[in-house]
Amino acid sequence: MNLLILLYVLVSISGAAVLALEILGTRLLGPFFGVSLYLWSALITVTLASLAAGYALGGRWADRRPLLSRLGALFAAAGLWVLIIPWIKHPLLQLIGGMGLRSAVLVSAVVLFAVPLTLLGMITPYALRLKATSVDHVGRDAGNLYAASTIASVVAALATGFWLLPSLGVLRLTLFVGVVLLVGSALAFWGVRRTGSENRRVASSAALLFFLMAAAAGYGVVRAEVPPRSLLFKCDSPYSEVRVLQHEDGRYLLLDGGVHTVEGFGQGESHHRYVPVFESLEYLFDEPGRMLLLGLGGGVVAVDYHLAGWEVDAVEIDPMVVDVARRFFDLKPAQARVHLGDARRFLLETPKRWDLILVDAFGSSSIPFHLVTEEFFALVREHLLPNGVLAMNVEARQWYDPVVASIGKTLRQDFPVVWALPTQEPRNVLGNVVLVAGVDPALHFDEERLPRPIDVLYDDYEHWRVIQMNHGWDNRFDPAALARAEVLTDDRNRIELWSDAVNRQARVQLRETFGDDPALR
Repeated sequence: MNLLILLYVLVSISGAAVLALEILGTRLLGPFFGVSLYLWSALITVTLASLAAGYALGGRWADRRPLLSRLGALFAAAGLWVLIIPWIKHPLLQLIGGMGLRSAVLVSAVVLFAVPLTLLGMITPYALRLKATSVDHVGRDAGNLYAASTIASVVAALATGFWLLPSLGVLRLTLFVGVVLLVGSALAFWGVRRTGSENRRVASSAALLFFLMAAAAGYGVVRAEVPPRSLLFKCDSPYSEVRVLQHEDGRYLLLDGGVHTVEGFGQGESHHRYVPVFESLEYLFDEPGRMLLLGLGGGVVAVDYHLAGWEVDAVEIDPMVVDVARRFFDLKPAQARVHLGDARRFLLETPKRWDLILVDAFGSSSIPFHLVTEEFFALVREHLLPNGVLAMNVEARQWYDPVVASIGKTLRQDFPVVWALPTQEPRNVLGNVVLVAGVDPALHFDEERLPRPIDVLYDDYEHWRVIQMNHGWDNRFDPAALARAEVLTDDRNRIELWSDAVNRQARVQLRETFGDDPALR
């Protein structure tokens, strides 16, 4: 391998590593902060700023003394830093836990990724200085090297998201990227020995030292990765990090660190306060009909409606979530027809209509923005029967949160009847609010049909369940009448901004529940 080919290989490795690290950042930090607009913005900002610093520093360092061994040292330092990221991540996140969400996301991205990305940014201008043989060709040389680096970035982005992350998982892929960078270092030092342009003994000694340090770092990370007993399942799907945790009060399904299902009290009995309110919606109908659930989670809601005699369809974008619902939450294939795909796309492609559509779709930190807009609700109405009802689960900091107010006002653009049914007490604490919208202007709730707590005193779970149902309906209000409400559209939508504080508070509560359980790391 001559020097020219070696330099192209090295800049390709550095370009691929940059994009792999940027995408890995969402999975390394997502379980703690949620994969939100803030996390992506922080990672992109740190990546671009680090690369800019690297370009400037690399060019200046190359002008002083362009040595291939120094290029090897850049790769080795970047590889070692990547290998220790799994070591330093948890202590760092514990240290900055008291910061606001936006500050914590930015600080963690800087600490974990700024150093290796800056080092990788130095590689291409340094390689250019080694390659350039005359001023006449420097423009062409620069273009070719940056093109090779960018093409490698494109390939790495596709490979990381489509295959590597789901196949290897976060830890193994992080170690893999670190090892690949060390391979780049080895190639550079090997190039020193081949060309004989530098001190071979120094190059060999440096290479050996870097590899011994890397082996120690990788070994320590692998040995430290012992799954705790409370962690029943952990896997990286194409859409999120999926975990199933066993706690003293039940079984939890977490997606990117956000709670999506809590099965407690007994077999198949949900510990989420909003689920009984969802179940109470069957009393709006004289008899069971057809129900569509957008967002499967653990499948508890689907099972409850199936047992009540309803024909259940469910839409879930993540095949891994469906598998987890069946393996750990006892969802049977006969209890719901599960359709894989995006909820909005599913409605665009199906002609079917339902009596009841329940929206329980959450990303790791908020409801997906395209499922709370006027255009989405108009699409939902087209798939409801004449007396149909739409209900949506919303997590909010209080009953009258701007999230609740604005989704309620947006629903009123297409539905004549809108109610908000709160589930938490007191009204100014974090919890769920179920928004209910009816196609029929005469829709009303017959409270005589709703079970009362006095009827179920013999069963603790049923007693709790009926109390939750009554609490929601007894405290219902019109969310569209609240102040600070605005209509959400595909063009203008602030749901992710409002969800910032909700997401932060929810994750604080989760860690208060589990303490320092390593299952959350």
